[in-house]
Amino acid sequence: MSLFDAYTIEEGYDEMFEPDGHPRSHYRQLFLRLSQMSLEEYRRRCRLAERIFMEQGITFAVYGDEGGCERPFPLDLIPRIIPSQEWAFLEKGLTQRMIALNLFLQDIYHDQKILHDHVVPWELVLSATFFRREFLGANPPGGIYVHICGTDILRDADGRYLVLEDNLRCPSGVSYVLQNRTTLTRVFPQLFQDYAVRSVDHYTTQLLENLRELAPEERKQNPCVVLLTPGPYNSAYFEHAFLAQQLGIALVEGRDLFVEDNSVFMKTTRGPQRVDVIYRRVDDDFLDPLVFRPDSLLGVPGLVNAHRAGNVALANSIGTGVADDKVIYAYVPRIIRYYLQEDPILPNVETYVAYEDLQRKHILAHLDTLVVKAANESGGYGMLIGPQASAQEREEFARKIEANPRNYIAQPLVRFSCVPTFVEDHFEERYVDLRPYILQGRKGVTVIPGGLTRVALRKGSFVVNSSQGGGSKDTWVLAGEHRGDRPSIGDLGKPALLGQQQRSWSLPRQAGEAQ
Repeated sequence: MSLFDAYTIEEGYDEMFEPDGHPRSHYRQLFLRLSQMSLEEYRRRCRLAERIFMEQGITFAVYGDEGGCERPFPLDLIPRIIPSQEWAFLEKGLTQRMIALNLFLQDIYHDQKILHDHVVPWELVLSATFFRREFLGANPPGGIYVHICGTDILRDADGRYLVLEDNLRCPSGVSYVLQNRTTLTRVFPQLFQDYAVRSVDHYTTQLLENLRELAPEERKQNPCVVLLTPGPYNSAYFEHAFLAQQLGIALVEGRDLFVEDNSVFMKTTRGPQRVDVIYRRVDDDFLDPLVFRPDSLLGVPGLVNAHRAGNVALANSIGTGVADDKVIYAYVPRIIRYYLQEDPILPNVETYVAYEDLQRKHILAHLDTLVVKAANESGGYGMLIGPQASAQEREEFARKIEANPRNYIAQPLVRFSCVPTFVEDHFEERYVDLRPYILQGRKGVTVIPGGLTRVALRKGSFVVNSSQGGGSKDTWVLAGEHRGDRPSIGDLGKPALLGQQQRSWSLPRQAGEAQ
């Protein structure tokens, strides 16, 4: 019996299978390998992957969890595959978006032309939670505000890629991209024999190069770069420690740094060491108690003044959160047209802004069909999925929208694409999104091939966040067409329809392949 025997294709776009049940061309070799694998063999590989994650400390914490324990980050072993031509399209669209958002941030903290021209409403920007008046007129190195961006993308029922949101403050998850690839090569090396998969290993090399370029001119010869973390109680602390180790830089907390004469220093056993660039994973609010929250113990007093003086660079810069406000997101197509005189390559999901009177009336009249999101919530919180909510929950959200319309947007419920996912003893379809990571340096934009495919492990759920029960998959971007050194399904003389016996389609085992 094949692990695909119980697999069914529901409404929507299945990444692996055509609507008639045949595997898509770039998934055929993967399908053949998996369909001839026994349940016990597949489970053995799952256990191995879980053990690797536990031994490596690849975990996350859920805020508000009474147990307060770390959990291994769930990895489903079936990769998501993106053909080279599809990735070229995504790469072009993500690059366009990154350039436009950096121009937008440069503008609103200086001349504010886009506001004077009424392309984006003044009041939406000035009332944004993460718009930082303290940063008006400041000049980050090279005029770059966003150095690292994680943009969430989904594929709709028609197969179109749509941007769901941008993450421009302290985007997380890239450590899982790197660890997923390493783990899958150990657990399932045979899968890579059939495909030319583009590497993701250069991410940290490129990131470090970009960070070093931000150092003050007189310090560029051998700049000191550090990663600032809130500490071990942060849900993403594993990632902070992992990235610092991979980058070869110091992992520091606020208490490890101090400011003197508008320069930042790190405490070391050999005395103070000047710091030139800070890759910060601490939100603006906690970054400097002299400027933002005075009760913060996570930041560094005087850091903002040192940054404004040009003596230390921050990645990402202060105030970038205004551009990932979900209300501002609705205006990104206009922002792209305004600065680049181009149509967006990657469209947004259709979005209604509660701030606009007519759109708010539409939202309130159609709560049973819409997904409502708060402007600055993350992790799947502050959200109403109207078709799956109770009447009482919709009424509560209606009151919230009417009380604070600036804080909400709504979107139609887009059925995410699906990828087969292992459930107990067989494969079932589960919804996925994609978070590619984009790096902006002085020399241009780099998009890391693939990104983090997040999967909703609960059946029927559209919430892919790890804090809400989601997991991840390795994401493969093909360097070209998949290798044709295997027999195609047509060559095997059997229809590749789901639910049929696959036993006669087994491929010969490779030398050294596990039995």
